[in-house]
Amino acid sequence: MKCEHCTRKECSKKSKTEDQEDAADHVPSLALENGEKGEFHKLAEAKIFLSDCLACDSCVTAEESIQVSQQNTRGFFRVLNLNKKCDTSKHKVLVASVCPQALPYFAAKFSLSVTDASRKLCGFLKSLGVHYVFDTTIAADFSILESQKEFVHRYRRHSEREATLPMLTSACPGWVRYAERVLGDPITPHLCTAKSPQQIMGSLVKDFFARRQSLPPDKLFHVVVAPCYDRKLEALGEDFRGADCVLTSGEVLQMMEKSDLAVKDMAMDTLFGDLEEGLRRHDGTRSDGYLAHVFRHAAKELFNEDVGEVTYRTLRNKDLQEVTLEKEGQVLLRFAAAYGFRNIQNVVLKLKRGKAPYHFVEVLACPGGCLNGRGQTHPEDRALLGQMEALYAAVPVRAPESSAHVQQLYHEWLDGADSPRAREALCTAHQGPPASSRDIKW
Repeated sequence: MKCEHCTRKECSKKSKTEDQEDAADHVPSLALENGEKGEFHKLAEAKIFLSDCLACDSCVTAEESIQVSQQNTRGFFRVLNLNKKCDTSKHKVLVASVCPQALPYFAAKFSLSVTDASRKLCGFLKSLGVHYVFDTTIAADFSILESQKEFVHRYRRHSEREATLPMLTSACPGWVRYAERVLGDPITPHLCTAKSPQQIMGSLVKDFFARRQSLPPDKLFHVVVAPCYDRKLEALGEDFRGADCVLTSGEVLQMMEKSDLAVKDMAMDTLFGDLEEGLRRHDGTRSDGYLAHVFRHAAKELFNEDVGEVTYRTLRNKDLQEVTLEKEGQVLLRFAAAYGFRNIQNVVLKLKRGKAPYHFVEVLACPGGCLNGRGQTHPEDRALLGQMEALYAAVPVRAPESSAHVQQLYHEWLDGADSPRAREALCTAHQGPPASSRDIKW
């Protein structure tokens, strides 16, 4: 069978079958494991399907495929049940981190605002036995700030042929895995070295928060609620052990729909234990808005130009857009957003031919961006995506530079924004494809 995302004649990934549809019937529920009346039924096992991401057989090994299938509600329920037993030596503090692009999905499904949906979700998770529920926006703050800093540094060195442009974002795990495992050189040198929000959130929970709670990292069980299956794959990385379990929004929604627990709405927690400041998002209509934030920062730092509203120009389709900074008829900066495999393929081909006209490209594997992650939506459900976009747009935007908590963390947690500790916690080195990998020929 040929994968819809590549040109191979064979692909080790499996398409969705009736057996996989019925897999839900074999997943034990939390209540059943306790010998109580069943509260959860038909919770589908997590699998990566052909339409879910960019990962084909060069990206995902057989062992990783098995590990991803184990990233489901079973592990989550197992820890919840252990916490109910008398042997306190096996008890863990459960922490859930929710990606901001997952919240509009719950809001649309329950006909709520994003803020009310977050309170409903938080209350549900805590009713199950989760101790803390965080929003990962603060982790995205760090990722964006590091991306801004790296782009300016690359741009200044590029004129001396000491740095590689365009810089490609590194927040989407499906895209990064594809670039590392399949494309390799000459693409990986273009990848930004800033870690993804999920990776940074893992460090915040397992390092900063653990120390703040006077707990060893292994006493914390960290669950991430994310919009796409690729986040499960990212959690398997050798340099990332910050998430013990990744659940998609769709999996959590199934739990909520099948539950008869009494739930009280609750505000999300903060890493500092103070009052929640209120939900906010970054300046992206369907993502964390790396393009807009880096563009404004670069315009100011490099050319002393203040950019207010970022104006996008649609190219071939709405998932391929361009932004430029011009002065006296000269293009100073040319940025692009490329979502979905076809648009990514177009950018990669231009890069390989040395004809890419951009300084920066925001790359996301899912057409429609993170809101359209396959863990919560389907390509044909355009009405749901449109509803989610409207709900997401209503959340207030705040620039990462304005977060007092981020600045506090740079000081208290990382010994300063430019310290070796900050570099280790917030940045990574991208690997090329393994020796056994066969490059895709286009």
